[in-house]
Amino acid sequence: MGRTLNRTAAFTALGRALTAGARGGPSLGARLAALPRMVWATITGRYDGGVRLAMMVAATAYVASPIDLVPEAFLLLVGLIDDAVVIAWLAGAILAETERFIEWDARQRSVIPGHVV
Repeated sequence: MGRTLNRTAAFTALGRALTAGARGGPSLGARLAALPRMVWATITGRYDGGVRLAMMVAATAYVASPIDLVPEAFLLLVGLIDDAVVIAWLAGAILAETERFIEWDARQRSVIPGHVV
């Protein structure tokens, strides 16, 4: 699981993305625009983000799930804190993975199709 996105990397990427405008990294708009292309490239097997994308989908489902409403009803603050942690991780994971995809996509666009002789 060395290639999977860990918690520290996700939070680091979130911090970088929030300050990217000053440092010249991809803008939030560029990252969001790359998201559908990343999903499609993963589905078609051209990009190796399958496990990371599955983790992001699972986190989204966890936050959006009606089953998750039960902890908020009974454990008020604890129920909200677990959602906040998952949302923070998800935001960082999306930012980190889209940055990785944008770099991968740029490398793919620089390759000239042909045959190696």
